[in-house]
Amino acid sequence: MLNILDQVIMVLNYIWVSFFVIAFLLAFFRLIFLGDTQVFTEIFQSTIDASKLGFEISIGLTGVLTFWLGIVKIGEKGGMVKIMYKLVGPFFRKLFPEIPKNHPVLGPLLLNLSANMLNLDNAATPLGLKAMEGLQELNPNKDQASDAQIMFLVLNTSGLTIIPINIMVYRAQMGAANPADIFLPILLATFFSTLAGLVAVSFYQKINLFDKVILIYLGSITAFIGFIIFYFTTLDQARIQEISQLSSHLILFSLIIGMMALGIRKKNNLYDDFIEGAKEGFSVAIKIIPYLIAILVGIAVFRTSGAMDYLVSGIAWTIGFLGFNTDFVAALPTALMKPLSGGGARGMMIDTMETYGADSFAGRVASVFQGSTETTFYVLALYFGSVNIKNTRYAVTCGLIADFAGVVAAIFLSYLFFH
Repeated sequence: MLNILDQVIMVLNYIWVSFFVIAFLLAFFRLIFLGDTQVFTEIFQSTIDASKLGFEISIGLTGVLTFWLGIVKIGEKGGMVKIMYKLVGPFFRKLFPEIPKNHPVLGPLLLNLSANMLNLDNAATPLGLKAMEGLQELNPNKDQASDAQIMFLVLNTSGLTIIPINIMVYRAQMGAANPADIFLPILLATFFSTLAGLVAVSFYQKINLFDKVILIYLGSITAFIGFIIFYFTTLDQARIQEISQLSSHLILFSLIIGMMALGIRKKNNLYDDFIEGAKEGFSVAIKIIPYLIAILVGIAVFRTSGAMDYLVSGIAWTIGFLGFNTDFVAALPTALMKPLSGGGARGMMIDTMETYGADSFAGRVASVFQGSTETTFYVLALYFGSVNIKNTRYAVTCGLIADFAGVVAAIFLSYLFFH
């Protein structure tokens, strides 16, 4: 019997192969019944163009990604993750009541969530696997996910991110005039995604969200987020973009200075730390080449055959029939792919920016979709599979609730900031 990780990989395989099969069948229909003698030539050319685009994007990522991972390494060595651990520790201990006070598993658990917020994937994954092992030791039913494991996984899949480095890098590579303009919308959207996931799990687990500590943390953050959204609703579109651009760049550069200050405080060699992280950036950019080319070519043949247009038009007709604006629909494939595959969603995002433009509304919405949630099924499969959990209980339900909230928030915020 296949484990959950194998099942997710198999679904992704079916999706990828279906891009080619559907494209072939539709192109064959156009050739035979519509007399389109150029369709197969165009599809074959799209495979060459998409392969070239995937390689160029991957190589182009190297510089910016290398810089940011170098800066993040300075912050990591300076103790940024531990500071975040101290800030959120009291709050998270309330969310995991079945974990004994001062139990060793709290360390990697909170460090994992903090590393995810900083987009430190290389640090977050091993910490997360270690946390799952510790939670499994406390789990009385080894085949069934415990309440603590589900809360931990849903908070992971909700995708709360403070620095969406990768998305800003892709936007820069695709020619965006202001690659960081999606910073605030992503930050806000991931908050709503995380909040929805937390509330959903708390409902199942009967966690008292009116506990004083929980209220202080959630109430303060929610009030602040609400104030930001209310403030932006009082401004015109030009002023919103002006303030968003200024605040995004100010916050991001302040983070750079803050990480350097932490390194200086610990008397680290900042240059050496930067080089260490920068080397990781180069290797990451190289490693994604085959994955990016695979998904971009699949999407390219699917789009060139006309199948993507039929899919988007069908969704747009349905949404328009319900009376909603349909400008965001062209970006929707990114949101639909994200729960299954980060790489697949990344390809959808890049395809949308390539087709409509990085600074188009669809291009920006796709970027916010990409940053608003996590790869729910893959994360659940990886983490539960690592400790042989067979019964995931309500984890998938709560994870998808968080995803849905993130997508809805991403649409609303994109209209607020960019439309």
